[in-house]
Amino acid sequence: MVYYLNIGSNLEDREGNLWNADLRLSLDLGLVVARSAIVESEPWGFESENGFLNMGIAVESQYSPIEALNIIHDIERELNHGNGHRDSEGNYIDRLVDIDIVAIDQLVIDLPSLQVPHRHLPRRDFFLKPMAEIAPTWKHPVLHLTPQQMLEQL
Repeated sequence: MVYYLNIGSNLEDREGNLWNADLRLSLDLGLVVARSAIVESEPWGFESENGFLNMGIAVESQYSPIEALNIIHDIERELNHGNGHRDSEGNYIDRLVDIDIVAIDQLVIDLPSLQVPHRHLPRRDFFLKPMAEIAPTWKHPVLHLTPQQMLEQL
């Protein structure tokens, strides 16, 4: 399976954080077969003075979606020194590393712990720009649009 992931960081050495996450994903999840350029974005869903850097990667992996999600959560916990990306009230906060599963091949998954394609994919340019670069011919399995077509609708 090919997992399309988005790595984000808005604290400390943002670019270094992206590459640390990329390295851990390549060691723990599978073969990284594509990487996008790094894009800069404003925080989404919360206020912060710290802008984000984001990078999309495509990873070939034999792990099931739930196994992959657990691996990703373990990597996030380790790289964030045990801190999450939400506060005690469930609001987004600044973070060293955030890794989102944007899509998995043409799968549609709707579980409480995992929604694929990512439910915010059509509304987040920092997901769509990297996705358009690493998977330009991929089509959203429900909307039947490429990442570039979704970007044009923003």
